[in-house]
Amino acid sequence: MSTKDYLEKDYYKVLGVAKNASQDEIKKSYRKLARKYHPDANKGDTDAEDRFKEVSEAYDVLSDEKRRKEYDAVRSMPRGFGGGQQGGGGFGFDLGDIFGQTGGGGGGAGGAGDRLGDLFGGLFGRGGGGGGTRTTGARRARRGADVETEVTLSFGRAMNGVTVPLKLTSEAACGSCHGTGAKAGTVPRVCPSCEGTGHETRNLGNFGFQEPCRECRGRGLVVDDPCPTCHGSGRATGTRTIQARIPAGVADGQKIRLKGKGAPGENGGPAGDLYVNIKVKPHAVFGRTGDNLTLTVPVTFPEAALGAEIRVPTFQGQPVTLRLPEGTPNGRTFRVRGRGAPRRDGTKGDLLVTVDVQVPQKVDDQTREALERLRATAAGDDLRGELLRQAREE
Repeated sequence: MSTKDYLEKDYYKVLGVAKNASQDEIKKSYRKLARKYHPDANKGDTDAEDRFKEVSEAYDVLSDEKRRKEYDAVRSMPRGFGGGQQGGGGFGFDLGDIFGQTGGGGGGAGGAGDRLGDLFGGLFGRGGGGGGTRTTGARRARRGADVETEVTLSFGRAMNGVTVPLKLTSEAACGSCHGTGAKAGTVPRVCPSCEGTGHETRNLGNFGFQEPCRECRGRGLVVDDPCPTCHGSGRATGTRTIQARIPAGVADGQKIRLKGKGAPGENGGPAGDLYVNIKVKPHAVFGRTGDNLTLTVPVTFPEAALGAEIRVPTFQGQPVTLRLPEGTPNGRTFRVRGRGAPRRDGTKGDLLVTVDVQVPQKVDDQTREALERLRATAAGDDLRGELLRQAREE
């Protein structure tokens, strides 16, 4: 990334976040914008493609704590820093040389240079010691981008765990030129401007800043006959299929991270991570709350009033016997331990059984006579008196 980009581009504005935004806020905004402007969703739309590149560039800087700190430091410089004359002398020198000096003692001028070098070393392409040069960010090994996808599972497969094939589309080294950017049968040549270093020093008045070479764009190589597939960039969008293991007990809305299964890295850098968003189809009988399964069981009025032993189903297991005490009210929930969803430690949650007392829609004469006798015994109970009294209170 060039110093000019740091000075002129407002990456926070590009992502639509505040300057004190957390990494989670930055990542959330990036993913939203990346989905909106991704070339696959906007085929032929050059404006969307340019916007996608801007968003990716901004996220590349702000998602890296070290690069974000460097970016914020440069953006906070007073206007005119690095440009204009001082005392009319016009002395030109490389700011990287100052920040790259090492001193004999930590408390002198050299020590101050070391501290500044720690902050600006990565930005200006200089190390903290000896004033030596190093390869710019465009040539360093870079971690691949994270990839996000979604998979829909049946309730049973989510409970038991499953291995699913996932077809992923992400940027990787061009398959035609194997990342060189050169047409088959040709090879890139060393850039004559930067002699393969990938960077050049640009004079901005009193200060000199290192930035990626404009001729080779920081690669250190020049492609005379570009690859027709990637047009010389060395990168292309590829499709691959991986086998992803979904652990037992995943819940709807859960996100699983598969380390190293994202986009391939650049220049030998590690691959990014794959995030799998889980969608679980509802079950006809069982529900779920956390690690517990839920179940609603109908019971008759006599069973609830007099007590009973009833058989209730369990998920992919034998039914269990549940004892209802006398006077069980409608909506009461009973716990059957160890019959819920699997946990990571190998244990299981519980099965929560809720009673749904069924009121008969039709009654015969004998049943009606029994109910009338029951009503007569409860005639003196004022079940709703307290409710009515509380309702009259202000």
